[in-house]
Amino acid sequence: MKKLIDRSLKAARKYNVLDWAVFKFCLISLGIILGTYFAIFFRSILPIVWIFFILTYVWIMLKTFTKYWKE
Repeated sequence: MKKLIDRSLKAARKYNVLDWAVFKFCLISLGIILGTYFAIFFRSILPIVWIFFILTYVWIMLKTFTKYWKE
């Protein structure tokens, strides 16, 4: 587990500004998704938020485990 954490942190150190921005949007959309289960206000846009979350999550995982993981 320690090796996984160390490699992940090493990969995250190589993120550029766009990667961090996408990561932040990923977390924001996850927060909105969680919020929709407690508030009716966001339920009308829930499919859009899910799509946004999935796209940003895949972006971060691909960058972390393909481009930056190898070193």
